[in-house]
Amino acid sequence: MASEEIDTSKFLKDKEAGRNESEEQEEPKSSDTLCGFSIFKGPALQRFATAHMFVIIYGIASCFLAMAFSYFTGTITTMEKRFNIPTKISGLITVGNDISTVFSSALLSYYASRGHRPRWVALGLLIIALFCLLMLTPHFFYGVGEEALRLTEEFGVEESFDNSSINSTTKSDLLCHEKNSNCIKGGGDFKPVVLFFIAQFIGGIGCSLFYAPGLSYMDDNSASSKTPAMLSWSTFLRMLGPAMGYSMVSLCLRLYIDPFKKPLITPKDPRWMGAWWLGWILITVILVISAFFVGMFPKELPRAKARRLKADGEEDIPLTERSFQDMLDSLKRLATNKVYIYNMLASILYFFGYMPYWIFTPKYIEIQYRQSASTANMATGTWALGFSAAGVLISGYVISKYKPSARAMAAWNFVVDYLTVAGLLCYILVGCDESDRANAMSIVPPGDSCSASCDCEYVYLAPVCSPENITFISACHAGCTEKGVDELGRIIYTGCRCMGGLNLTSLSNVTSLAAQSQIATDGACPVDCKKQFITFLAVMCFLKFVGATGRSSNLLLALRCVPSKDKTFSLGFGSMVYSVLTFIPSPIVFGWMLDSYCLIWGKTCSSKGNCWIYDTKSLRYTMNLVCASLIFLGSFWNIGVWYHAKDMKVFDEEDTAPQNNQIEAIELKEKPKEVVTDKK
Repeated sequence: MASEEIDTSKFLKDKEAGRNESEEQEEPKSSDTLCGFSIFKGPALQRFATAHMFVIIYGIASCFLAMAFSYFTGTITTMEKRFNIPTKISGLITVGNDISTVFSSALLSYYASRGHRPRWVALGLLIIALFCLLMLTPHFFYGVGEEALRLTEEFGVEESFDNSSINSTTKSDLLCHEKNSNCIKGGGDFKPVVLFFIAQFIGGIGCSLFYAPGLSYMDDNSASSKTPAMLSWSTFLRMLGPAMGYSMVSLCLRLYIDPFKKPLITPKDPRWMGAWWLGWILITVILVISAFFVGMFPKELPRAKARRLKADGEEDIPLTERSFQDMLDSLKRLATNKVYIYNMLASILYFFGYMPYWIFTPKYIEIQYRQSASTANMATGTWALGFSAAGVLISGYVISKYKPSARAMAAWNFVVDYLTVAGLLCYILVGCDESDRANAMSIVPPGDSCSASCDCEYVYLAPVCSPENITFISACHAGCTEKGVDELGRIIYTGCRCMGGLNLTSLSNVTSLAAQSQIATDGACPVDCKKQFITFLAVMCFLKFVGATGRSSNLLLALRCVPSKDKTFSLGFGSMVYSVLTFIPSPIVFGWMLDSYCLIWGKTCSSKGNCWIYDTKSLRYTMNLVCASLIFLGSFWNIGVWYHAKDMKVFDEEDTAPQNNQIEAIELKEKPKEVVTDKK
């Protein structure tokens, strides 16, 4: 028995080796299958012209591309503080790349499908490197800003107080501004906003050239049975990008915006601005190097060309013969493809509902759970994305091993939607009541008599804490009249008339003890949201894992439900539709939603600036309920995908040939036994 099994396995291996050897002998030798360009080519490079090597290089390049955009996402709150940008404007900046995708993805992906696709992908990486450079320019044009310099030892010395050298009158003048005082200048300049938007717009063109040609090249140059595993590994490598990007953000934001100056505050202070610009330099260099390696691959891999020449069926149409009418014909085929249309509708609603968590998760953690920008980005980029990567790998392994039907994949997407809805509803329950109360109590009604003699509208955010553990926006809002240093070296404010419900100005006779009891300490009151933050992190990791398990199956359905000749165009057209209906409006809508729950604005001369304090409870309920409702509606379209995918083939018949060969071999082994039995 053992020898028979060995002989059978050897027979199958020899058969497979012979088939591979014959394929290699028939591999055509032409310029389309040669690696490299210019002086960087030769036989030494040709051995790397394999599908596995392209998956590795393309996956690494995807990782660095995702790293660039996640770095932007992680630095949004710091850029809002630095350039006084409201969240709805930062949402508009974010959609710049999607606006360019609308105009470029379908057209570029259509013509790139018959061109040298690796070179197109390399060009996309170079364009994204240009995007990174443009994101860096506002820092060099505008510097670190006056507000950041005020909080350093080198420029903030004149604001430090010494009881022996400054009398109470001077202190009162510094803390209380006269009515109709000058507003804060230097804020509200929209030139940095325009630069950021242009950078994002250019980045969208690079993404259009990177994803559609790259994914279709990978799918066309690999066997159908290997596509799920390759897509999973490519997606896994791409998911390392956000983890690396958020980790880099966390490291950069621990440094002050001007690393060469010593700040007077710590990263836990809400006024802290980290070195948001530093990471763009490294990312630009990495993307240029990645473009060089991706551009080395041939127009078509040798093994894939040999398979294509053997196959019977449709022939390639040269690029010169592609016409606008051909593109319209492709569009008509896609419009009548029910699986493609239903899958797109389900994805549109899912993306619209989940978009704020992709863009604003670090900001959500900062405002809901009082975490620093560095901690919020580290949590988003390590644990959460680690679970996403695990979900992609596991789902890819399951699909490759068990080869589920198209209906099974569509059914799982339906389950993923409902698990996501359940997780978002849990977000509503995971709130920090202590933080909610602190934000609500920090607001002093306009015209309050205790601070009515001061004009606090344009005062910089400089929180102070009362003995009742209530945070006030500034000493001015607390009605404080004097500033000094206690015996422990801490900055304190005295004579604060808005604390403890005691209005000192309305009392003619007030004891010295009562006046001294109205003392505030510098900095926001401590709020402990650690338990709630850990719970939120656990739910987020679960959602990341579940959502990632549906990525490979969803992409595989999108690739297999269309003819091979329409594959690249379908991906590009899908990107355009998603941009118009999801990626552009969603950040703007949810950015407006965040701003609508703002309690304290950093007002400047020309605008209301960025938001400092939010109504966290109302925001938590509204945002999560809206997102859960959208994803719930999208789940019904997956039922349509499940129904119409009953006859769709995800894997070719030849993919199961090895299993059939093993069955035939087993049957051959059993026949001699039957013959022997009959003879007996």
